[in-house]
Amino acid sequence: MTHIPGVEFRPLTIPVGMSDEFRQFTDVRNRIYREVAGNNDDDLTPEELLPHYQEDPDEIRFVWTVHADGELIGRVGVDFPLEEGSRNGFWLVELLAAHHGRGIGSAGYPLIEHAAREHGRTVLQSWAQHPASDGPRIAAPTGFGSVPDDHVARFYRRHGYTLEQVERQSNLDLAASEQTVTRLLAEAEQAAAGYRVVQWFAPTPPEFVDGYAWVKSRMSTDTPNAELVFDEEVWDAARIARHDAKYVDAGRTVLVTAAEHLDSGRLVAFNELVLGTDPEGPSHQEDTLVLKEHRGHRLGLLVKCAGLRRWRAEVAPHSPKVITYNAEENRPMLDINEAIGFLPVAYEGAWKKVLS
Repeated sequence: MTHIPGVEFRPLTIPVGMSDEFRQFTDVRNRIYREVAGNNDDDLTPEELLPHYQEDPDEIRFVWTVHADGELIGRVGVDFPLEEGSRNGFWLVELLAAHHGRGIGSAGYPLIEHAAREHGRTVLQSWAQHPASDGPRIAAPTGFGSVPDDHVARFYRRHGYTLEQVERQSNLDLAASEQTVTRLLAEAEQAAAGYRVVQWFAPTPPEFVDGYAWVKSRMSTDTPNAELVFDEEVWDAARIARHDAKYVDAGRTVLVTAAEHLDSGRLVAFNELVLGTDPEGPSHQEDTLVLKEHRGHRLGLLVKCAGLRRWRAEVAPHSPKVITYNAEENRPMLDINEAIGFLPVAYEGAWKKVLS
């Protein structure tokens, strides 16, 4: 690993409770995301972030803090899923902008490959936002979307990565979309004969655990992944409980809206909305899926609009917007979002390298 005078990479000690080190770690994370996006939409409090860093039987996580002349300036991290036979590692290198161009990211990157080889991982994947800029662009091999050939792209390519997919970040003005949501929900309900909407707040009630686990598991197989590699995930009641606890323990609110197929009694579509501890902060739309065999009944529109209507009326009346992400080639889901009123605001590149 290249040595840069005054620069250190220190393993982060994950506290069970809270520590000053983790508060500083959260602060630098938030500052980096604000610099990239130009807003504080991705801010988390240390208490909201900490549950996602606790020991987890579903993955191994390694984290290093980056220090320059004694100042905490960034972080390096890699996660290894523990699905049977997994070859994957998912990683990040993030630095405050004032320290770009010094070779610090390249000095820290070998920590990721070393950890990957130690754990038998050969497929490394990473996502990064590419702020809009003029000049040359790199097209996704899917044929949908491109990103600027910026310093972020050059970093990935220098380390042997190829762009595999472009993701769109879209935002919805909750107040402005209220009438549209109501109208589209009525249309979706008419098209979805044979299905009904069910909703719950985390933690998931016992009667929905098995169905929720099944549709969560299908997120790894039924969504457009280009040539990215994802393990087929196994979800059960214990994993649902761990998933829910990461939000509930942090004081965050999760509303799940699902569609139940009346003939079989099975959940076949779902949508998740999340709000942090600030009632006036942005909301986040997380996983949304319609099982392949139940597409064509406007169930995606149904669960999104039913969730948004309850969210605005009962849960987050003071939240200004909802943020969501979709693959650029996922035209069916983008069509739904655009009809509701989501507007594109940013793009991320998904990058992959296969280790020799």
